[in-house]
Amino acid sequence: MTGPPVITRQYRAGDAVPTLAVFRRAVDITAGQDYSAEQRSAWAPADLTLTRWARERAASRTWVAVVGGRVVGFTDLSLDGHIGMLYVSPDLARRGVATQLLTLVLATAEAESLTELTVDASRTARPFFQRQGFSTVAEQQVERRGVLLTNYRMRLALRPRTATRTPTPA
Repeated sequence: MTGPPVITRQYRAGDAVPTLAVFRRAVDITAGQDYSAEQRSAWAPADLTLTRWARERAASRTWVAVVGGRVVGFTDLSLDGHIGMLYVSPDLARRGVATQLLTLVLATAEAESLTELTVDASRTARPFFQRQGFSTVAEQQVERRGVLLTNYRMRLALRPRTATRTPTPA
C-alpha cells in the first residue's frame, strides 16, 4: 500500500463512531455485490445505536487500523479464538489493511497458545480468509431480523508453540 502506513492499536472509547461507520459502509458497499439490500439492512440495522455499539466494542478485545489518523478498519478476537468481526473501509479495500489486522490477531492467538482460529465469514470475506489459509467447515444460514443470510464457518489450525526447537539432523 502506498501512502501513509497502516498503524494497528487497541480500540479506544473514541473509536466507536468511526468503527460503526466502517462497519456500516463495509456491509452496505463492500458486501453489496453478495447480499441484497434487505439482507444488508438486517445485518447492519438502522436502529443499531452508537451506545450499544460502543458497549459491545469496549466489552470485546478489539483492535483498529488507522491510516493518516483515520480509523479505516477493525477486528476482534474472543478468548476461545473466534474472530467476530473484521471490517475495512471500502475506500481501502484490497490494500493490505485486513491482512495487517489478521496478522495482529494471529500474533495474539500465538502468544495465547490458541490451537485454532474460527470465523463466520460472509460470502464477501470468504475468499480473503481462504487466501490466509482458513478452510471452510460448513455453509450456514443465519437469521437476522427474520432475514436469512449465508455465511461460512471457517477455521485455521494453529501450530502449538514449543519452548525449544529440536534441530533437524543433518
